[in-house]
Amino acid sequence: MRPIIVMALLLSLTACTKDFSEINTNPNAPVSVYPSLLLRQVIYSYGEEMSYEGFVAGNLLGQYFTAIDFNLFDRHSLNEPQFGGNPWPVLYTNLRDNELLLRQAQEQPALAVYEGPARILKAYMAAALTDMFGDVPYSEALRGTEGLVRPKYDTQEAIYLAPGGILDNLNQGIAAIEAYQGNIRLEGDILFGGDLPAWVAFANSLKIKSLMRISGRMDVRAELQALYSGGNYLQSNAQNAAFDFTDGQPNNFRMARLRSGDFNLFILSQTMDEILSGLNDPRLAIWFRPTGNNPAQYRGLLNGPDASQTSISVADYSLSGTVFREQTGRLDANFLTAWETLFWLAEAAERGWISADAKLLYDQAVTLAFEYWQTPMPAGYLSSGPAAYGHNGADKLAQIITQKWMANIINGYEGWIEWRRTGYPALKPIAASLNNGLIPVRMPYPAGEAALNNTNFAAAAAITQGNSINAPVWWDVD
Repeated sequence: MRPIIVMALLLSLTACTKDFSEINTNPNAPVSVYPSLLLRQVIYSYGEEMSYEGFVAGNLLGQYFTAIDFNLFDRHSLNEPQFGGNPWPVLYTNLRDNELLLRQAQEQPALAVYEGPARILKAYMAAALTDMFGDVPYSEALRGTEGLVRPKYDTQEAIYLAPGGILDNLNQGIAAIEAYQGNIRLEGDILFGGDLPAWVAFANSLKIKSLMRISGRMDVRAELQALYSGGNYLQSNAQNAAFDFTDGQPNNFRMARLRSGDFNLFILSQTMDEILSGLNDPRLAIWFRPTGNNPAQYRGLLNGPDASQTSISVADYSLSGTVFREQTGRLDANFLTAWETLFWLAEAAERGWISADAKLLYDQAVTLAFEYWQTPMPAGYLSSGPAAYGHNGADKLAQIITQKWMANIINGYEGWIEWRRTGYPALKPIAASLNNGLIPVRMPYPAGEAALNNTNFAAAAAITQGNSINAPVWWDVD
């Protein structure tokens, strides 16, 4: 081909392509999502999905409920999720969407108001992820547009403590909020209605929680004391990081939309029954129903029955309460509450890590937990009954953590995670274990990781006894 023809062809191609982007962009289709919609989506999606996950899977691990059929997960075959038990995609999908929000806030000065909340949410979800699984993709995760499609697994220690990790993001989130001088309101905030100081209190409560969780690995006393003395953390139910479900669709609790037969697979655990009955705790009637055969009786079943070998009549046991199905308008998607925060501080005080009155903090936490669950506290519950602090020489740490475990029934994974950290409450060996009689101490990496991120998965599996659910995470030192 002659040079002059080649030149003409090149000029023609240039003319055809120089305005390609402008011509082929739909002016009515946004190329990015508004930050207010992203924030709302992340909060609602995480809260709704993890509340469901907590009910159908976390509450089995934490022995709040027992599943009477389709219950391989309750029997601790965690690689076989059925109704739930696969939080990995929930966590990473919401971390991804939150990362889009964070990048918009960092790259566009007009959107700086979103940086603090996005960092706090990133810390919150990263903590949930690593507390369940241990080492996970983190620093290289969510960077597929940069060509990082096989991210390395970061250690749990680094996820908590390294720059860009949980504690660092909480500090940076608080700093971003306190430095914000703009006039743009935080829209899409269904946790706090755009109240930036409320996000700071939430972040400080998360710092208390995170420090307590890693307290077996490092001295956290000075930081805890500073947070307690500062007083800027969640202290009343009006401050809770939570949003309300409704009684009807589309924003009711997902369990209300299951078939009744599926919902009725989840009944009172014997562990929960014994603890609530031993305390004469009236919340038993909120969380569960009397047996069908005897309306004056509540009865739990030992976790993990082998349905193929055991005849179980639903009418003999207590089904989950109406709050989880018919009356979900009374239920919250609960990120973190004042009562949980005060239980953390009560534990710190009882251990001598902060200068504070452990009994006072415990009493305040229990009172707020009853208020949260809209249940009148019986007279003498905190003064003369078995729930009274140190009653008849009771183990005070066990009381603190067990009360927190009970109230966290809507956050079922939390109860299991705290049992792993502390051993409280005493969970029971299950009826027909598929895990050699052991209660799992971590969630297994999903099978897709072996297929899509094999080299990094193999390295992580090698230090967890072959991706074993019995290999403790970094902070689990007991």
